[in-house]
Amino acid sequence: MDESCVTFVLHEEDHTLGNGLRYLIMKNPEVEFCGYSITHPSESKINFRIQTRNELPAVEPFRKGLTELLEVCQHVLDTFETTMKNYNDKKESTME
Repeated sequence: MDESCVTFVLHEEDHTLGNGLRYLIMKNPEVEFCGYSITHPSESKINFRIQTRNELPAVEPFRKGLTELLEVCQHVLDTFETTMKNYNDKKESTME
């Protein structure tokens, strides 16, 4: 079995996850190809394919991409929450 070329099936997912994950995985120089397709509009799953160079198992950049996407999302959430807190604090001090 060639572990450097794998198609993962992600259930209950769509372009929201697929495009961001594809972008982050393609930044890895060991990845030769990364793409996804939506099997059918009535199905909420995507086929996510990764092909790597030098016999690197495709699961490694997949896991790394998921971890990086989680970190990006957490940063966005933290930034949003901090900004909202600063806005609300400023609004409250202006009303006093």
